[in-house]
Amino acid sequence: MGDAEVVEASLQDPERFGELFDRYYEMIFRYTVRAVGANDGPDIAAEVFTRAFRSRKSFDSGYRSAGPWLFGIAANVVADHLRRRFRGSRAFKRLSPPSYEPDAADAVADRVDAERTRPLLAAALGSLRPEELDVLLLVALGELSYGEIAAALEIPIGTVRSRLHRARQKLRNQIAPIDESTDDD
Repeated sequence: MGDAEVVEASLQDPERFGELFDRYYEMIFRYTVRAVGANDGPDIAAEVFTRAFRSRKSFDSGYRSAGPWLFGIAANVVADHLRRRFRGSRAFKRLSPPSYEPDAADAVADRVDAERTRPLLAAALGSLRPEELDVLLLVALGELSYGEIAAALEIPIGTVRSRLHRARQKLRNQIAPIDESTDDD
């Protein structure tokens, strides 16, 4: 049964919505953990499905997949969370990376590089407009295609491309000093 049919069936039998949860939870979970970290990611993922369940009547049954709809909700929940938590660009400086365990041989070098670049990257991310950050996070962390992002954010695909281009350009311009300073090493 397709996603549209599952959403429609869930209007009569709410337990059917669990099928969408089973299909998409892992993808949404990975995105939210990457976006906000391991501490808040699971709660954010749960909030995505709570909002989706509450708004399932508004799902456009013309879409075959509920993935873009769910990622659109996820982008909004993540953005709301980041705005509350960080209150602008200064707060990105306090952003800690998601926890992971790198290979022991590369761990030291990776941590040194990350510690050196984190403040500049945090400032660069904080300089992005919210709509640019949404697109960037959906590409980088959600691993969505341009078409999926367009559907998720309900914007034209050209707008996705231009926002991503602007975001990448801003990041390149602000992070270029890192590349220039490490060339002499």
